[in-house]
Amino acid sequence: MSLIKFIKSKTFLKQLVIAFVGLVVFIFVVMKWLNISTNHNQKIEVPNLEKMSLSEVETTLKELDLRLFVIDSASYNPDYPAKSVIDQDPEPGNFVKENRKIYLTLNPSGYRKIEVPNVFGKTKRQVTSHLSSIGFKINSEPVYVSDIAKDVVRGLIFKGKTLKAGEKIPKNSIITLKLGDGEGTDRYTEKN
Repeated sequence: MSLIKFIKSKTFLKQLVIAFVGLVVFIFVVMKWLNISTNHNQKIEVPNLEKMSLSEVETTLKELDLRLFVIDSASYNPDYPAKSVIDQDPEPGNFVKENRKIYLTLNPSGYRKIEVPNVFGKTKRQVTSHLSSIGFKINSEPVYVSDIAKDVVRGLIFKGKTLKAGEKIPKNSIITLKLGDGEGTDRYTEKN
């Protein structure tokens, strides 16, 4: 039997129809299975969790059949309550399926502490630049002490207390510079 006769035969046409019907049934079954196993058309809107505490977030997500995962804590932001949500992924308003993880970034409980550098004997400009670059704020009204050198740093003050090099205070703290007035006859020394 030649190939052309075989293609025109009833046996071949029957086999072709059976294969086509089998393929259609297989595709139909796979599509139904995918709809069921992937929760097709199920939509849960992600709530806005911003500024919520971790316990509030847990309750909210549990009610929606969602899970939480804390990925990080960001730099402290005073506009948000301590240990509250600053950022989330997926974003609020997005749609997800049940049991999806919501990734959270939390606000720490305060600014991290930074070590105070040794700035004694340096100029006001050098110290202002250095302290600002590491995260401190400088009080615009320095305290002047009797000293031979004008605008040379003779100490740092934080909340009324003189700071020593190596002490740690919170980032964004306001530091007052203790500067020489240039009218003294000798170098300033700290009195205990």
